[in-house]
Order: sequence, then structure tokens, then C-alpha cells
Amino acid sequence: MRLLMFIASVLVFPLTGLLFLQWPLRDWLQRYSREANDLGQILFALYVAVAIYAASRANTHLAAHATPAHTTRTPAPWRAWAALLCMGPWALFMLWASAGPTRDSVLGWERFPETFNPGYFVIKLALELLVLLVLLHALQAVWRNVRRIP
Repeated sequence: MRLLMFIASVLVFPLTGLLFLQWPLRDWLQRYSREANDLGQILFALYVAVAIYAASRANTHLAAHATPAHTTRTPAPWRAWAALLCMGPWALFMLWASAGPTRDSVLGWERFPETFNPGYFVIKLALELLVLLVLLHALQAVWRNVRRIP
């Protein structure tokens, strides 16, 4: 999992480069700006899918907490179970509902609708990855609390 988070963190550099290059490509070369945008969208989708998991795992996610962030107490085990009860059904539904369209998109190598560049299917795969990582995070939190109980 650390390797996945490292790879996703490195995606920031080409993403930033592509966003920077869009205007010079559009204004000076007057070509390839859409390709840079499409590739940037793919990298951004993959980056966000993993970044949400990483932020949740590190507890640095923007959230309204019942206890202040500076306290050293560990959260009550029921919170992990409550999170799993909220996120689990949603994640399973999302995986079930998006499985068909994602499969069709991957098998058809779906393209971006405006530019017809290949790769739009990767954005749909990033959705699947995001949902899987959210579910994994909820299961990991419950597992940590189960192991901690004497």
C-alpha cells in the first residue's frame, strides 16, 4: 500500500507540468493543449483516488471531529464500526452500480468525448480504486480496533 501511495504522490509532478504546459501549448504552438488536458485529467483522477485514502489513513482529512485534533486519546472503537456501517453499504453499492459501465468502458477503451483521445476509461477505473480504498480504510479501522481489544 505504501508503494501505491508513493506512486500517487509522484503523480503530482507530471500533473503540475501538464497544467503548466496547457497555456503555452495553446498560445504558442496552438496544438497539443487538449492532449495535455486529457492526460492531466487522468493523472488527477488517479491522484485523488489515492490521496483521499492516504489523508483518511493519516487522519489529516478535513473533517468535523467530535474530539479536538490535539488530544492524544485514541478514538472509541464504536466510531470505526459506525464509519464502516456508513461507508460499507455505500461502497458496495458503488462497486456494484459502476462495475458494468466501467467494464464496458475498459473493454471499449473509451475515449474522451471532446477530443477522442484514448484514456477516459482510466478515470472510471480511478472511481473503482477510490471506492475500494475507502472500503479498505473502513475495514482497516475496524480491524485495528478488534485487535486492540483484550
